[in-house]
Amino acid sequence: MQRVLLLGGGHAHVQVVAEAARLSAAGAAVTLVSDSRLTPYSGMLPGVLAGRREAGAMMIDLAALCARHGVDFIEARVEGFDRAARAARLADGRTIAGDLVAFDLGAVPDLSAIEGAAAHALPVKPIAAFLDAHARLVGAMERGEVRSAVVVGAGAAGVELACALRARAGAAPRLTLLDPGLPLSSLNAGVRRRAARALARRAIEARSGRAVAVTAAGVVLADGAAIAADAVLLTGLARPPRWFARDGLPVTEDGSLATRDTLQLVGEDDLFATGDCGHVVGQTYPKAGVFAVRQGPVLARNLLARLERRAPERWRAQSAFLVLLDLGDGTALGGRGGRLAFEGRWARALKDRIDEGFVARFR
Repeated sequence: MQRVLLLGGGHAHVQVVAEAARLSAAGAAVTLVSDSRLTPYSGMLPGVLAGRREAGAMMIDLAALCARHGVDFIEARVEGFDRAARAARLADGRTIAGDLVAFDLGAVPDLSAIEGAAAHALPVKPIAAFLDAHARLVGAMERGEVRSAVVVGAGAAGVELACALRARAGAAPRLTLLDPGLPLSSLNAGVRRRAARALARRAIEARSGRAVAVTAAGVVLADGAAIAADAVLLTGLARPPRWFARDGLPVTEDGSLATRDTLQLVGEDDLFATGDCGHVVGQTYPKAGVFAVRQGPVLARNLLARLERRAPERWRAQSAFLVLLDLGDGTALGGRGGRLAFEGRWARALKDRIDEGFVARFR
């Protein structure tokens, strides 16, 4: 019997677990290793932060999902990998090997680029720890103990986080969104214009600058200026685990596992990677959950193809993909490609339908 080892409970691997019967029929025993029984679906996080959803709504119970589909579940943190033995080293001292191994471990906080961030700032990842800290922060804002906050990073996560804070804490706290470029700089001009108006309506200041240090008093910028703040929240400062490179796995410049378009690691036919911890060499696409979701079915089919000694399927990142951002007030901002931009309550309803539909598949 072949052993299929899934390391991490990300958006791609939950889809493989749901298709595990096909792997079992091909003679495989499937095991999933995750450091937590519950894995969050990140698309629902803004709704939780804005207070309109309970945190449980975004969680997928990996142990229950595995039990339903005949997959062994191990709750443990992966801390290394023996490439020759195809074995993962777990934090509790165990090792577990597989004939086929897939990595979907996401990214981990990397605060080293900003001095003092580890001591004075609140990173969004890992999400489970952030949820507790965010609840305490909102409480402090509501009591008037925190009167100003800076959100570092004006990508999709930063914009949604700033809007969620405004929705939860009311009009009193001063909110600043800080980024070297414009908010949502990777999206089209129409989306950026709508985002600028949405931030202005919520009295969220979008400020240009690069954070180089965080202190108890706020944020210090590269040009020497400072922004006073009672709280500093960080988005985007995450990277794949450093042990990928340490243990001799092929990596890209940013430390992601380097894969071919079949999702197999460069130089390896039996090792796969998806989601934020991997990147297809030769393709350009951002770290976003939409790509992990699209990779999941291809990964499931390619694991099966490898078991059956068939040629694998190729995956290509879509050049234009739908973006939907929860603005915290019952509306959403959306766009696709170079021109399409829209917003409204119907866009939030569309986002909810997509998000809820994905999670419902695994319950």
